[in-house]
Amino acid sequence: MDRRTDTTPLHRGVSRHADGTDQLSAGYTLLLIEDDPGDALLVRDYLTDSDVAARLHVASTLAEAINSDHYPDGVLLDLHLPDGAGLEALRRVLDRWPQTAVLVLTGLDDAATAAAAVAAGAQDYLVKGQIDDAVLGRTIRYAIHRKRAQNAERSLRDSRLLANESVRLQRGLLPKPILADPAVRLASRYLPTRQRALLGGDFYDVIQTADGAVHAVIGDVCGSGPDEAAMGVALRVGWRTLTLAGVPKTQRMRLLEDVLVAERPHDGMFATVLGARIDLDRNQVVLTSAGHPPPLIVTADGAWPADVRHGLGLGMFPGRGHWHETTITLPPQAGLLLYTDGAFEGISADGTRLGEERFITLAGRLATITDPVAYLDALLAAVHQDDGRHNDDTALLYITHTRG
Repeated sequence: MDRRTDTTPLHRGVSRHADGTDQLSAGYTLLLIEDDPGDALLVRDYLTDSDVAARLHVASTLAEAINSDHYPDGVLLDLHLPDGAGLEALRRVLDRWPQTAVLVLTGLDDAATAAAAVAAGAQDYLVKGQIDDAVLGRTIRYAIHRKRAQNAERSLRDSRLLANESVRLQRGLLPKPILADPAVRLASRYLPTRQRALLGGDFYDVIQTADGAVHAVIGDVCGSGPDEAAMGVALRVGWRTLTLAGVPKTQRMRLLEDVLVAERPHDGMFATVLGARIDLDRNQVVLTSAGHPPPLIVTADGAWPADVRHGLGLGMFPGRGHWHETTITLPPQAGLLLYTDGAFEGISADGTRLGEERFITLAGRLATITDPVAYLDALLAAVHQDDGRHNDDTALLYITHTRG
């Protein structure tokens, strides 16, 4: 039988733990790159007599090994091959199998070469005349386990770096309200469904223009994945740009729909949006809704939804939507609560849906809380206690004014 192509599993003795499980691994795949048939036979014999379960492939040249389709757990590399020698041969093997434990197995007993090989990435350096079956088996086992631990640690580190970078990116994309009037008090809460995410498909923003009017928007892109989060950011930034440019509210909806249709990854993506212009000196609010839940008017006496004329959600029927302005007057000291449907879509332990009516009841029950931040905290706590399960992105925006 040709020793270079013999891949018969090597015999091993099996020792067992007290619970009857194998002490050793279930088996490794090893690749020996060795041009000397005698040395290759010796390595095979050592492995046969060792306690390592392994299937051995043998290549007599570096090119044969690198061009093979093997993905071994460990590579045993001779540094003196017909087509490669020294550290250059080691680097080629490490490039070919970066996740594999590579052990140098050579006849050169040189401390400097050994140190250089390990520094270059080899797991160990073995001298042919100084090993036996026990040494070889133990070294292979330790090298493979050590390499796997290094791979796992590197993967974990890369995952953490990626997660941190994602958090920094998402934090940078969260809205930064532009408010010049200190009498305007604003509180917001954002709860994405995705674990460890800061952004979901919901979005909101608030800016105050030079005429003193406060403009607010809240929206919900259907879905809760990264595509929806990206679309939410695009719509929020588009709304801010259009608002600062003085584009009328109904025209903003048309242009935002154009953005959504141009950017969405599939035709089924749509968004609901509610825009509000608050004229503080008159306690007047102009609302424009693209299929979004109406805001709540909150006073010490309770909370109730504003009477809003709705248009189609953006992207539902591109080009066919018509949006209208609704003007309402806020009672003195009233607050305006904008929210997405995640605030009332939760499911309680008994399987019932919280629903919009119960949400409004909770919002009215807490209306005596005058501080906007404390109000939203109490409202979310009540909602989560009532619904039991948070299963949709949730955004809330609460705006009050200390004069008027």
